[in-house]
Amino acid sequence: MSGRFLPRPRPTATVEPSAPTATTRWTPPYDVTDLALVTQPLRRGPQDPAYRRTAAGTVWRCTRTPLGPGTIRLRATATREVHADAWGPGAPWLMDNLPGLLGAEDDPAAFTPRHRLLATSAHRRPGLRLTRTGLVMESLIPSILEQKVTTDEAYRAWRRLLRRYGDPAPGAPAELGMYVLPDPRTWALIPSWDWHRAGVDNKRASTILRAVRVARRLEEAAAMSPEDAAKRLQLVPGIGPWTAAETVQRSHGAPDAVTTGDLHLPGIVGYALADEREADDARMLELLAPYAGQRHRAARLILLSGRTPPRRQPKMPKTDIALL
Repeated sequence: MSGRFLPRPRPTATVEPSAPTATTRWTPPYDVTDLALVTQPLRRGPQDPAYRRTAAGTVWRCTRTPLGPGTIRLRATATREVHADAWGPGAPWLMDNLPGLLGAEDDPAAFTPRHRLLATSAHRRPGLRLTRTGLVMESLIPSILEQKVTTDEAYRAWRRLLRRYGDPAPGAPAELGMYVLPDPRTWALIPSWDWHRAGVDNKRASTILRAVRVARRLEEAAAMSPEDAAKRLQLVPGIGPWTAAETVQRSHGAPDAVTTGDLHLPGIVGYALADEREADDARMLELLAPYAGQRHRAARLILLSGRTPPRRQPKMPKTDIALL
């Protein structure tokens, strides 16, 4: 790391411009009045600087698009119309990809419940659609941060790094405190002591650094099938099946990208479908086999059902202490 590099000062959020860069009104041919149900997987913790949901149900999201930083505000009406406003250089790209973001490329009809629990969960959430962002790095980096640590640790690292090194979100009100994902060069220049202050160990930091060096090639995976995209991601040392699945679930809206290697998911699936509290990955895949092609959707519906086994083991110990 060059001694000449100095960390960028923490940016100051901007005030919303008088008018958005782009505006559209879209009426999808399905119910999307619950925007959070569709976009929730993009939220990395309750204070995610890149995602906010207001008490009125408005969803704010900012990201780095192929055209540059952009912010989009989504509001749903009782008549199923979605009002979308966007700011920044990435606004046209965000508008073009709005249908995919809200699940237009998903096909819930391809899912056939074979368990009462899943039938009930699906019936209670007719608006559930799998989001497809068309962006890889914005899902890959936080997924790497979540490797083998508690979610609280990962969310804290994500918040700190975005607030420290991200760009202010175009158009987002200052009180929301929103920041756009840093560009690959900025990720590459984060000094070792700031990774440590964010609670990120050397293994995860090194994996992110390897990924941002080939960011362009990884972003190309958004145009591939979920299976081929996952294979490309796993060519980067430190990215395995767990991280690849967590990424393509969001970037591709992949309905079959079930997460293996997770500490809790096999037990949750085993408990929900077979009343088994000690299921492993092999048993989880066996139970989800009837949902081949839709295994991620099945797992999502299980999680939404709220049926989870009582905790029998202590939470994962923290591996590092963030100095906040």
